[in-house]
Amino acid sequence: MSADSSQSPPDTARVPDRRPLIAFTWLWVGAPLVYGLYELVRKATQLFTG
Repeated sequence: MSADSSQSPPDTARVPDRRPLIAFTWLWVGAPLVYGLYELVRKATQLFTG
């Protein structure tokens, strides 16, 4: 086999940093989820405690 047929790992200098996008996505989904769970617990407590 020739050296040309082997694949080298991608150049990491050209790969964009996606950590800010991932953090924003977690906040975009997580904030409403946490608020919804908070409201669920609050209303369930009112329902069962009178």
